[in-house]
Amino acid sequence: MKTKITELLGIEYPIIQGGMAWVAEYHLAAAVSEAGGLGIIGAGGAPASFVREQIQKTKEMTKKPFGVNVMLMNPEADEIAKVIVEEGVQVVTTGAGNPGKYLAAWKEAGIKVIPVVASVALAKMMERAGVDAVIAEGTESGGHIGSATTMTLVPQVVDAVSIPVIAAGGIGDGRGFAAAMMLGAEAVQMGTRFVVAKESIVHENYKKKILAAKDIDSEVTGMTHGHPVRQIRNQMTREYLKLEKAGAPFEELEHLTLGALRKAVVEGDTVHGTLMAGQIAGMIKEEQTCLEMIQEIMTLAEALLNKK
Repeated sequence: MKTKITELLGIEYPIIQGGMAWVAEYHLAAAVSEAGGLGIIGAGGAPASFVREQIQKTKEMTKKPFGVNVMLMNPEADEIAKVIVEEGVQVVTTGAGNPGKYLAAWKEAGIKVIPVVASVALAKMMERAGVDAVIAEGTESGGHIGSATTMTLVPQVVDAVSIPVIAAGGIGDGRGFAAAMMLGAEAVQMGTRFVVAKESIVHENYKKKILAAKDIDSEVTGMTHGHPVRQIRNQMTREYLKLEKAGAPFEELEHLTLGALRKAVVEGDTVHGTLMAGQIAGMIKEEQTCLEMIQEIMTLAEALLNKK
């Protein structure tokens, strides 16, 4: 399937894997790229040396394009921005801030820059700054979220900017893909579906929680202090929401989640860990390879989009 995004990024299918911290490492990124999508290494809060190592290992596993997601709040963001140029990464997605200070260096290196946006205003600002595309991410997504739904955000961003728009949030199968295309998107970004990929290094306990999830099993913490995070409910979220409702200071709440994502991904702690997942989790029922996922999604999407 050819779209403006497949042409821009040199990929076979307009499917981009979300840059999830701890989850999106080289095994997953390489597998998604090999399957025809765009694999992404999630830099998260990791040091620049770790990101360089991940890039080099991905290159060993695939010759196809892949990208790096830079969380701009990372204390080593400046160093990571340089590593991306030095290692010849072709695509950068960004979150948690404005990538403006790195744009000149990245563009000079021929890197395609695609920020995640949660509003029309931010999308327009990013277009003026000179980015290549934007990812319009709805509140259905796992992890850090905005307030607008994918269904409402994507068409409004499409109408507001002339650069390609990638839809994210609540997309996990061919129906969601087809719907995103009908809203004007040129590609989709998926995170939660890829968490349970066979190539994903995520602990089996975490994967089982997603596979067993029902439609109402995700909830959002941090709404009161402006850092909302969607995850699958567990003991940690119940404690967090109880403290949040009681007006606990941000520092106390932050302490509760310190290292919690690593606990879930690496150690398989589904009680105290942060099980980031989108509302789509209730639809995901089996562990597949990235190739099986992408082919299944594209087969159904093309059938739906070609209906007369």
